[in-house]
Amino acid sequence: MNAQRAQEIAASPILAEVFCDGIPIYIQHVDENKGRARIYPLNDPENEQEVSLGNLIEQ
Repeated sequence: MNAQRAQEIAASPILAEVFCDGIPIYIQHVDENKGRARIYPLNDPENEQEVSLGNLIEQ
């Protein structure tokens, strides 16, 4: 996923269907300079992770 789209999703009040390694996730923050995003699985909000934007797939 490109950084601009990830930022649009993170800023949107509408929950988009985004997956990381097949798991539905929520994007909290996007670091365009690093090409990374802070995310958490929808079913485990305590499990925050920082991942490469390349790992995110929008359905």
